[in-house]
Amino acid sequence: MNFLKRYLIPRLIAYVLVIWLGITVVFLIPRLTPNDPVIRMVGAMRARGASMEPGAMDAVIADLTEMYGLEGSWLDQYWAFWGRLFHGDFGVSFFQFPARVNQLIATALPWTLGLLLTTTLLSWILGNIIGGLAGYYARKGWSRTLDAVAMVIRPLPYYIFAFTLLLLFAYVVRWFPITGGASLGALPTFTWAYIKDVLWHAALPALSLTILGMAVIFQTMKLLVQNVNAENFVQYAKLGGVTEGRIVNKYVIRNALLPQITGLALQFGQIFSGALITEIVFGYPGLGMLLYRAIINGDYNLIMGITILSIVGITTAILIVDLTYPLFDPRVRYT
Repeated sequence: MNFLKRYLIPRLIAYVLVIWLGITVVFLIPRLTPNDPVIRMVGAMRARGASMEPGAMDAVIADLTEMYGLEGSWLDQYWAFWGRLFHGDFGVSFFQFPARVNQLIATALPWTLGLLLTTTLLSWILGNIIGGLAGYYARKGWSRTLDAVAMVIRPLPYYIFAFTLLLLFAYVVRWFPITGGASLGALPTFTWAYIKDVLWHAALPALSLTILGMAVIFQTMKLLVQNVNAENFVQYAKLGGVTEGRIVNKYVIRNALLPQITGLALQFGQIFSGALITEIVFGYPGLGMLLYRAIINGDYNLIMGITILSIVGITTAILIVDLTYPLFDPRVRYT
């Protein structure tokens, strides 16, 4: 009962409130922009040479307004939006009509999940292991060298680092392709040839995200380990004759790892930072590239669909970490 009242229910309430506020903001922001997708669609039709009588054009505008869920006041649109959302329907894409937003997201999502999950977990694991060892052996030459490299890489913007890798490995030495998620015309099949082609195209985007992610985690973990290593219980363990390997694995790194577990869930927000920019630089066919095109074209439904998916995914990941945190840290209790 204490678990429900003091731990689970408050976090579930906060979880629902964060999602509701986030989705409401996502609904409002596109409507505050000067772009009117219906007018832009009509302009595109006229640019292609379509000509209609004034009455027919008014009918087209009314049909498009109803189809895109922009009919009535903002409050009417808001209630209609939530009604569609509860049915898992994000509507149709404004500028990729008649494709539905669900269909476009389902096509791009596997690319982003494969890239983002792999690079996030890889950078988190390697960054913590290498950073933990570098923090414990802080006076070693290799530790200082890695720290200096991380200090140079960490402040670099994602687009600068991505462009550097692209120029070096795609234009100069030509080891990797310049753009895309697979070779042009390749049919998606579960064969080694297609899998190898996908991995080859994903290598540079993955390398960009992994190295930058590792630099941040490395430096954070190194500082945490140095602080834990100065604690009295570690010094007592050394004086008591405990082996160095046990001290590093069981005492120092394990205790320093606890804050990093919380940071793991937050790193999935890279879909709107590093992953978004990286996908644009490399022309990778994921959610980041899809979101960029939606913003450029003022595609309200597609923007809201991708952003809502990210809000729910990141918030859920944080909730899961929060609920399971006492399993990693026995000092945290549900009561």
